[in-house]
Amino acid sequence: MRNICVIGIGYVGLVTGACLADLGNRVVCLNRDESKCDNLKKGIMPIYEPGLEEVVRRNYAAGRLDFTTSYDQALEDAGFVFIAVGTPSGAEGEADLVHVNQASEGLARRLRQSTIIVNKSTVPIGTGDWVADIVRENIPDDDIEFSVVSNPEFLREGSAVYDFMNPDRIVLGSTNPAAAHRVAELYYPLQAPIIITDLRTAEMIKYASNAFLATKISFINEIANICEALGADVTEVARGMGMDQRIGPQFLGAGVGWGGSCFPKDVKALAHMAATHGAHPQLLRAVMEINYDQRKRVIQKLRDILGGFRGKTVGILGLAFKPNTDDMRDAPSIEIIHMLQHEGAQVKAYDPQAMETARRILTNIVYCENAYAVAEGADALILVTEWNEFKQLDMMRIRETMRQPIILDGRNVYDPRRMKEMGFIHRGMGRGYNEVA
Repeated sequence: MRNICVIGIGYVGLVTGACLADLGNRVVCLNRDESKCDNLKKGIMPIYEPGLEEVVRRNYAAGRLDFTTSYDQALEDAGFVFIAVGTPSGAEGEADLVHVNQASEGLARRLRQSTIIVNKSTVPIGTGDWVADIVRENIPDDDIEFSVVSNPEFLREGSAVYDFMNPDRIVLGSTNPAAAHRVAELYYPLQAPIIITDLRTAEMIKYASNAFLATKISFINEIANICEALGADVTEVARGMGMDQRIGPQFLGAGVGWGGSCFPKDVKALAHMAATHGAHPQLLRAVMEINYDQRKRVIQKLRDILGGFRGKTVGILGLAFKPNTDDMRDAPSIEIIHMLQHEGAQVKAYDPQAMETARRILTNIVYCENAYAVAEGADALILVTEWNEFKQLDMMRIRETMRQPIILDGRNVYDPRRMKEMGFIHRGMGRGYNEVA
């Protein structure tokens, strides 16, 4: 059993701490919010993530997982300290490292034994060296040895526990290969490929991976817009493309674009780093522009059907940026709703998990108890988040309660021909052929 401290109990920190404890380690998670720590000890989660509550409860009950606001308690006998704090976007798109700075200074001042510091947060290239400098400047005893290892996370919200336990690869970077190998030992039970490289390369792998996935989504959305203009169906185009093993089917779902805590800030941060170091990130800028244009395109398509939004009621199905999470960070629904309200629409909405989070962000809308309540009296519905429960709705019941049977299918969930047969005016994303058939 290894003693591990995880600084931060947000999305990454909590999943990392709970899963490392589930692998048989003793983990103490450190956070400044005492109420959040107390709630976690009671099994009350700060986020919705399938399977996470069970893992936290099981390991806390077994004595392998604990939560504290005390650096001294968290660092006692810790051979590994994971920094898993937030790195939000700054004013110019750069990653804000204030929390990383605070965590590095805090742990350095209280180190009493040799420790490996593991950067789990998504941080700009060169942050590992910077963290080492901060620790070196604040450590109370020069004889205490430490090393810094970059260990970027590749967790998908909605399947994070599964992803941690079944990783495609483990990436580790350090100027001290022996330290990287010691961190690798934590992951041996997972039997995953392990890549050990230098600090900056490991940090870059994370940014490059997210930027590529965001690019793939923006690419298929660009193709979707061309499909609409030329009368093709992007869902069939994507299926044909995805069968090519060089391309693959994942991240080829045309829709309203990507959001969340990772893609928006990571693409912005990488573009900012490139620009400030003399590179020209034209592709990254285009990826971001296409993504945000998709949200405007939804409004344009629906405006053309309704002839304007003033005095109209529009229902929103799904608020979270993706299914199986309550995360509203940069969710497409936010901008779509703001545009609807700006043009005079009354908005109703429902999401299976993100309602409470949304209430703190989106005001002057009617929050409903289910999808059928959203549809009642609505002039149009927009499917924004493809929750499974929206795929099996009683669509005849939906049509009968709407003022006008109009659906803007922002995730191409519904079959256009079937919807037409049931009497709907249906518009998808990039489905030009089906919509004129």
